[in-house]
Amino acid sequence: MGGSFRLVSRNVNADASLPNSRISALLQVIQTTAAADILFLQEVSREALTALLEESWIQQNWYASDIDASAFGNQNFISITLVSKFWLANNGILLGAIWRVSISSRFGRDALCCDVILNSSSKHTSGRSPLPIRLINVHLDSLPINPSLRPHQLPIGASYLSAAGCGVVAGDFNPVLPEDDDLVRTNNLVNTWAHLHPNEPGHTWGVYGEQSFPPNRLDKVALFNLTPSGMGIVQTRELGHCGEKTLIDITESGSKAHFSDHLGLWCDVGWAEDQSQRE
Repeated sequence: MGGSFRLVSRNVNADASLPNSRISALLQVIQTTAAADILFLQEVSREALTALLEESWIQQNWYASDIDASAFGNQNFISITLVSKFWLANNGILLGAIWRVSISSRFGRDALCCDVILNSSSKHTSGRSPLPIRLINVHLDSLPINPSLRPHQLPIGASYLSAAGCGVVAGDFNPVLPEDDDLVRTNNLVNTWAHLHPNEPGHTWGVYGEQSFPPNRLDKVALFNLTPSGMGIVQTRELGHCGEKTLIDITESGSKAHFSDHLGLWCDVGWAEDQSQRE
C-alpha cells in the first residue's frame, strides 16, 4: 500500500497592506476548501509571520519551519513551510531535518528544504527501509531580467530531490521569460499541472486584470519519483468577505482588495509502497 498527501502552495503577497487580515483570510480559505497536509507559503513578511504563529489553528495543528524572524536577515520576506501534525501522527511519519539552501539570486532567495520520513513503523512501509520524501519550497527570482538566474536556481532544487530519491519542489517559479518554459522538464521533473491539465492555462497571477503583465501560471508544483493524482486552483477572496474588522478596513479605503495577488495551488501527491525498498 502506498500513501499520499495534499500540498497547498501560495504566494501571500508581502507588499500588500493589512498583513494580519490577509493571513487570517488565507487560513480561512485553506481550512474550509483545501484540506492540506503540507503548506508552502512564499512572501511571508515579519508581520505576516507573527500573525501566522499567533493563530490558534496553526499552533494546535501544524509544525512550522520558522518560529521567529531569525531567517529574514536583510530580506523583507521569506518562505515558510508548515506540516500537519495530524497527517504525521495518523500515518506514522516522522518530521526530519528542516534547512535552507542558499541559491544564486539577485533578491536573496533560498530553497527551504524539509524531509518527512516514512519509518519502519509507518503503515505505509510495512517494516521496510525508511523512505524520505523531500519537500522544497521555492520562490525563484522575479522579473524578466537578463541574464536570468532561474535556470541556475531550479537545478539546485532538483539535485536535492535526486539526492533524497523522491520529493517535490513547489512555489512561485516566476516563469516570465521563454527560457523558463522548459525548466521543469529539462531538470527531469514532472510539471504536475501540464501533466494533469495539458489543455488548461492554470493561471495563478494576473487573473483580476489589475496587473501590468498578462495572466500567467507563475506558481508550479514539480515532482521527482512521485505521482500526482489531482490538482487544482485555490481561489482567493476579497478581504471584505473574510471578517467584520477587515470589512470595515476595506470599506473605509474603498478597495476590493484580495488577500493575495496570487491564486494558490493544491496538489495530491502519492508514492508507491515499493519505493521504500529501493537502495
